[in-house]
Amino acid sequence: MFNIFRRTKGAPRGEERREVATRVDTPQGPGNPWKDSLGRASTRAAQVLLILVLGSIVVFGLMQVTLVVIPLIIALILAAAIGPLVNWLRRKGWPSALATAFSFLLLLGVLGGVITGIVFAVQSQADELVASATQGFDKIYEAIISGPIPVDEQQIADAQEWLIDFATSATVGAGAVTGITAAGEFLTGAVLMVVILFFFLKDGDKIFAFILRPFKGERLVKARRVGVHGLETLGGYVRGTAIIALVDSVFIGIALFWLGIPLALPLAVIVFVGAFIPIVGATFAGALAALVALVSDGPTTALIVIVVVIAVNQIEGNFLQPVVMGRSLSVHALVILVALTAGTILAGIVGAILSVPLAAVTWSAIKSWNGEEDGPITPADVRQAEIDTKADAVGRGRSSRPGRKIGASIAKP
Repeated sequence: MFNIFRRTKGAPRGEERREVATRVDTPQGPGNPWKDSLGRASTRAAQVLLILVLGSIVVFGLMQVTLVVIPLIIALILAAAIGPLVNWLRRKGWPSALATAFSFLLLLGVLGGVITGIVFAVQSQADELVASATQGFDKIYEAIISGPIPVDEQQIADAQEWLIDFATSATVGAGAVTGITAAGEFLTGAVLMVVILFFFLKDGDKIFAFILRPFKGERLVKARRVGVHGLETLGGYVRGTAIIALVDSVFIGIALFWLGIPLALPLAVIVFVGAFIPIVGATFAGALAALVALVSDGPTTALIVIVVVIAVNQIEGNFLQPVVMGRSLSVHALVILVALTAGTILAGIVGAILSVPLAAVTWSAIKSWNGEEDGPITPADVRQAEIDTKADAVGRGRSSRPGRKIGASIAKP
């Protein structure tokens, strides 16, 4: 039908071959439906759907073993926070086992003291705190209902129920049949976290080298950068958040004591815990303090409490956080809110606390893998990464050798 071998008059043989190829590749009839713009968009949509399905399966699988996943993540975060102390002691000449044991016991002592203080500060006045918050919410509820703006009472009741569920971690505890089962799961998770934390501190270099075994060449350099920067981000986030939480609780607690607000101590403790949930935690703690002040001293004192909380949060966000956190939380507020929402839906308060550092580490890993912070990879970087990985495999990583900077991984010759 078509003489596809017809030579164009005056055309060289090379151009003739290109013309033949073009005519052969281009069908003379209905076009290939996957080659036009709609077909390419459909292919891309199918790829995105496949990735979403695989991601959903992974998340679903992890949710079935939260008793392992959550202690593992908490242990990794704590190890990243205390790891620089272990490396510093090793570089000062301490034996590896002694440096690990000292840092491990110090961290457990600090955590135990903080948790014990929180429990004793809140437990003795928990009923009174809940009663005051409930009365304050009821006052606001009556003011809204009697106001000029029509409001659906069912929506307010649903919001109150959601807040109660969130505060009691109903999402996490839904699988617990009895209090004994819940207590057993908590103790099991705590013991598992302690064991994992010990091994992270003791054999962190060896574990890192084991994870890096599949990577070779430039991918090894990228993987090392991801690991080093990720641990730095986690450690900086935990240390910075703890400092910010302490400052917030001290200043807001002093204001509550000065105003004569009852339950000032448990409220200050709640402010400390809430600071580990960015944006939402500070808002919730401030609202709770304002509700208690509304019940005890009236709307004027409650308004003063709100002003104090806002002022402290502004100082934290504009001055303290950039200085203390540095680049550990260089994530947009919208990403933080999305991560908080997803973490809360999946794992309640625990998910809300863990979601932000995980989001920060994910973003840090993406930047490190793309080389946005370290520049192009040279053959010297590859050789140095191979040397460092071999040293990590025998427990003699660069971070624990005398004269090495904490967190150093890939050094240029």
